[in-house]
Amino acid sequence: MMDHARTAPLTVAPPEAVAEVRFDAAMEAQIADVLTRYPNPQAALLPVLWLCQERWGWISTGITRTVATRLGLSPAFIEGVLTFYTMYQLQPPGRYLLQVCSTLSCQLCGTGELVGHLKQRLGIDFGETTPDGRFTLVDVQCLGACGEAPVVQINNDYYTELTVERLDALLDRFE
Repeated sequence: MMDHARTAPLTVAPPEAVAEVRFDAAMEAQIADVLTRYPNPQAALLPVLWLCQERWGWISTGITRTVATRLGLSPAFIEGVLTFYTMYQLQPPGRYLLQVCSTLSCQLCGTGELVGHLKQRLGIDFGETTPDGRFTLVDVQCLGACGEAPVVQINNDYYTELTVERLDALLDRFE
């Protein structure tokens, strides 16, 4: 079972902090390193977006414009990529991003019951964040842990073989 003693909360920049973004020297160095592995800027886009999301917690329009300028790509092209891949957050998530796998393996092992319980306990639906900004609930397709279903990824950590009781104990640690 993949279970971590301490899932760190996400650091999420507020919208006003990422309305206009400039890459500092550290970010420029990381991007330069990525570009050594992906000489085509279009091919480097996904890892560069990932670096940005790790730094600011989500991808704002300001970040998109800065990435477009830095890589010489159109903002529209980047928007197309961002809306295709579900791993990028286009709104500020809560401190704990609950990604619930809802594919067949997890469904057969009880994800439906977990989802109903999460929605009731947190008072939110998929794509929503609790009013206190603590939790965001997201429906995802396949987290690649079918043999240990049902699974929920919280931030970067996987929690597997979940039951309602185990899920409640887990959430209690984050409240």
